Amino acid sequence: MELYDVMRTTGATRQFTDDPLPDEVLERILDHARFAPSGGNRQGTRIVVVRDRDTRESLADLSVTGARRYIAQKRNGENPWNPLHPMGVTADDLAAVQVPRATQLLDAAVVLVVCVDLGVVAAFDQGLDRIGVVSGASVYPFVWNILLAARNEGYGGVLTTMMVAEEPKVKALLGIPDDFAVAAVLPLGKPVRQLTKLTRKPVSEIATRERFDGPAF
Repeated sequence: MELYDVMRTTGATRQFTDDPLPDEVLERILDHARFAPSGGNRQGTRIVVVRDRDTRESLADLSVTGARRYIAQKRNGENPWNPLHPMGVTADDLAAVQVPRATQLLDAAVVLVVCVDLGVVAAFDQGLDRIGVVSGASVYPFVWNILLAARNEGYGGVLTTMMVAEEPKVKALLGIPDDFAVAAVLPLGKPVRQLTKLTRKPVSEIATRERFDGPAF
């Protein structure tokens, strides 16, 4: 596919057919994705390729904690898991939420658990009085390259982070070392329906000249 077509049609795929994603195709996806930028070329990303059904069942179970709070806060008119605004949902309301099964983790051809070595990231914002985001630059370009490459191969996926709320249990399940963080979980497979048009804000709403409050670009 042409590059811009791939960029404009790589949406979030959560429903998959029964078509397999062969190892040779997945290896090709990862082979191209690994050329994402990496600070200092330290390349601290690692991928756990999960096909085993029982392991994926366990990962689906571990996503319940994050999903329960997400659903409860959405119902309460809040931005879920937002670090600036405390949760206004009561413990009883939270416990009462019925969480649907994370079927995308079970129906996908494969699930990738993407980790980053915290020993090589450069968190330039670690001294600021806010939640850190800069260290994500060490891993998320690679994650997005995986999704772009998958789209180019006729497959799809979605970047999920629900189970990071249970990261210690995820790490124990998959044998991930203490100095690595779980950055993303990507179910990949053949989409039931391939989107060809995505809706996004126009450039004039997201870019300004010279200052944040400057005129629209």
